[in-house]
Amino acid sequence: MLRLIIRRLLQGIPLMFGVIIINFALIKSVPGSLLDVMSAEQQVTDPAMIERLRQLYGLDQSALMQLLNYLGSVLRLDLGFSYRQNMPVLDVILAHLPATLILMLASIALAVMVGVSAGVLAAIKVNSVWDTLISALAVLCFAAPSFWLGIMMIILFAVKLGWFPVGGMETIGSNLTPWGRALDILHHLVLPALALGLFYAATYARVMRASMLEVWQMDFVRTARAKGLGRAQVIIGHTLRNALLPVVTLLGLQLGTVLGGSIVIEAVFSWPGIGQVLFDSVMSRNYPVVLGVLVLSSLLVILTNIVVDVIYSRLDPRIRN
Repeated sequence: MLRLIIRRLLQGIPLMFGVIIINFALIKSVPGSLLDVMSAEQQVTDPAMIERLRQLYGLDQSALMQLLNYLGSVLRLDLGFSYRQNMPVLDVILAHLPATLILMLASIALAVMVGVSAGVLAAIKVNSVWDTLISALAVLCFAAPSFWLGIMMIILFAVKLGWFPVGGMETIGSNLTPWGRALDILHHLVLPALALGLFYAATYARVMRASMLEVWQMDFVRTARAKGLGRAQVIIGHTLRNALLPVVTLLGLQLGTVLGGSIVIEAVFSWPGIGQVLFDSVMSRNYPVVLGVLVLSSLLVILTNIVVDVIYSRLDPRIRN
């Protein structure tokens, strides 16, 4: 297990540097710079002042030197400075990262629990009304865009019924106890987590159903049934564990898309995560923050995939070595 983790970490180091280089090149290829925005907002027209700003932010150097300087800064855990927030980029990201992690973890947990349970039920009740209903709902949730689901949920559950807040992470100005604040955040979390998680729940339900039906026909399951084991024991002890392998693999592959989807959902529900920061930074050409968000997001995806690999190795001992 330890060798697996070390090997994945060593593989992630060059991958991380490759991601940084690609993101840096993409941002540098975009027309315009933060000096253009600063000059327009602060009406800076003095060429000498513009040149001093260019030197201050290192824009007078070649692209290669800027990249090398940035790689050196990343190694020192320095992601640059945000002129708009007037604080280090890492502090800006860390201030909003917990909100995004809460949304991501809640939506993933919801997707796995609902998707796996629905897939198992559909496989057990194959060709029944339950199977047909779950398959139809899965297709509907898979086809509907997350932002559209979010808007529809706001209209129905927040505006019409008033069950949930329209947006935000917590009630502004409330003086609640820690438990009361946690419940308030949970109340605000329900709709965005549902809007983001239902798409992935539909995917997991379809994959889990197909995997359960495939494993159910394998020889070791037939042997367990022939020994007289109960149906529940065969399903839970033999079929479910092996059927989960494709779902775990898919979960690792979709973590990046979950992060991208959370940025869209944050905009719909005014969720104060890094999605809002990224959108504002792109509009203001605050590229140090944009690059910092991309770097930290890539690191998060790599580390989470290592965790998924560890979980996979627990389910399938053949890959531990």
